[in-house]
Amino acid sequence: MSGPLKGIKVIELGGIGPAPMTAMLLADLGASVLRVTRGGPARRPVKFDTLARNRPAIALDLKKPADVDLVLDLVEVADATVEGFRPGVAERLGIGPDQCFERNPKLVYGRMTGWGQTGPLAHVAGHDINYIALTGALHAIGRKDQPPVPPLNLIGDFGGGALYLAMGILSALLETGRSGKGQVVDAAMVDGAASLMTSYFGTLAAGAVSEERGTNPTDTGSYFYDVYECADGNYVAIGCIEPQFHKELFERLEIDTADLPAQMDKAGWPQISGLLAATFRSRAREEWCDLLEGTETCFAPVLRPSEAADHPHNAERQTFIEIDGVVQPAPAPRFSRTVPDRPSAPVSPADTPEEIARIAQAWANGT
Repeated sequence: MSGPLKGIKVIELGGIGPAPMTAMLLADLGASVLRVTRGGPARRPVKFDTLARNRPAIALDLKKPADVDLVLDLVEVADATVEGFRPGVAERLGIGPDQCFERNPKLVYGRMTGWGQTGPLAHVAGHDINYIALTGALHAIGRKDQPPVPPLNLIGDFGGGALYLAMGILSALLETGRSGKGQVVDAAMVDGAASLMTSYFGTLAAGAVSEERGTNPTDTGSYFYDVYECADGNYVAIGCIEPQFHKELFERLEIDTADLPAQMDKAGWPQISGLLAATFRSRAREEWCDLLEGTETCFAPVLRPSEAADHPHNAERQTFIEIDGVVQPAPAPRFSRTVPDRPSAPVSPADTPEEIARIAQAWANGT
């Protein structure tokens, strides 16, 4: 492996969604990550399990003392762990923080949960939609007079979960380099999702936005930050908030604004929204791209995931790559000197004692 995290050893212990993504992020940047799974039948061919890319895997039964002992042996040479069990499960299995710190006091023990390790909901089941509901994030997303819209599982699982745990582990590793001591990183999706709302809470407290969905500049309330349907049923996105970008959009659309309400006159937003909707419905998406893409109008086509990799900008930057025939996002961010290797395809976990021992030993030796 190459990349800025080359030489860092990480053990990934269980979990779905955000925990594997945290491990993938670290592996993509050069960390040597060993994935410990329960094994069993796969839900789909392994090459489509894209969050499992770029690292070897072994199947262990953590209810067996011998398998627990193997994990603890590996902990002795690890820099960090990623653990995605419910609170208390790792402790009951014998691989909780205290048991691991006995083997390796410098270990950074990363924990991923929805509600956190403490609090009245800590042991309650939940998913992304529940965590973002509790933070105010879900309430804020949607159109006026419509129910809140779940934004896939991007805000809780991946934005507020995986990214915050990865940041926490890297921060703790930096501190361990100074102190020589390990610690627990408690990453809760509810905490991370709340953190993502920091700017919104500030603007709300200032009275600059309303809690009513679909009435604010960036929540579909305004005509200048919204999506519009085209003649072919595709969509385009407009985000011309700044006056100079707003001016250029209307000039290129050949719409005279002299008799229109001022941009920040909320009472006039529905009128201009209707005007823009009619305008964009008059041509196909590709025609609007020819006219507006690459201009100072804050314009972009709304691409389907199947279209994204072929867009010229994404293609030139290689924002998407193909691994074993599966198109998927490339590692991010980018580095000028310690460039990570191209990710390898996901692999099925080794499940025979001989293969498990071989992979575990190779990981421990850094080979």
